[in-house]
Amino acid sequence: MRLLGYLVFFALIAFVAWPYYHVYRLDDALGKDDMQELEQLVDVPAIRRNYKERLEGGLGIQPGPQDPGSALVWLQQNLRRLGDSALEQAITLKWARDTLKESAARATDRQPPYFMAGITFAFFESYDSFIIRLGELGRNATHVRMRLRDKTWRVTDIIR
Repeated sequence: MRLLGYLVFFALIAFVAWPYYHVYRLDDALGKDDMQELEQLVDVPAIRRNYKERLEGGLGIQPGPQDPGSALVWLQQNLRRLGDSALEQAITLKWARDTLKESAARATDRQPPYFMAGITFAFFESYDSFIIRLGELGRNATHVRMRLRDKTWRVTDIIR
């Protein structure tokens, strides 16, 4: 019984340390400009989806049934179509890399600025969501959300 308790304890410790290991991998990939490693750690389609949700919320685009002939429906459809193509062009792996590097540089005085030096907070939001804050809260901090996807913690949102 004691052995089972130790196994559960070590499994819990390993699970808690797991996203921090991926943060280290992210820091290493950003420092070396390793785009292949970065591609494994950054979920660009998820970042686009999250930006799209925030943009639609800010524009007041409402889902649900509306009069199909109304000008509002026509405008919403065109904004969605234009927004999707703009997000695909703007939010790329290179954009994510540059945004994370710039956020780390703003958050730390160290030279060269590396990702882990800019982290002021990093912990779980839930069992499959991990949040990282680069910079001081209330001082233009960048939040990076990582989610557990296919046995890997991946960046799914960058909130500036």
